[in-house]
Amino acid sequence: MPDTNPIPASYHQWRECITVRCGIPLTADYIEGRLRELRDTAHPRTIEFAYKYGEAYTQQIIRWFEQAAREATPGR
Repeated sequence: MPDTNPIPASYHQWRECITVRCGIPLTADYIEGRLRELRDTAHPRTIEFAYKYGEAYTQQIIRWFEQAAREATPGR
């Protein structure tokens, strides 16, 4: 049975959502840009994201981007 929940609940689901469903490669530059934006609590898109999904989920997304950064840069 396919997962019908559009909100990823695990790193694997999140990564698949980004790379497969959305077709966005998780390059070091993309990850760095998203982390910069998400860590900026005054950024309009970060404010909107936190409003829609909550602060706890925003922090989870940051952790997943950090994990993706470690995977993109072996040895970090």
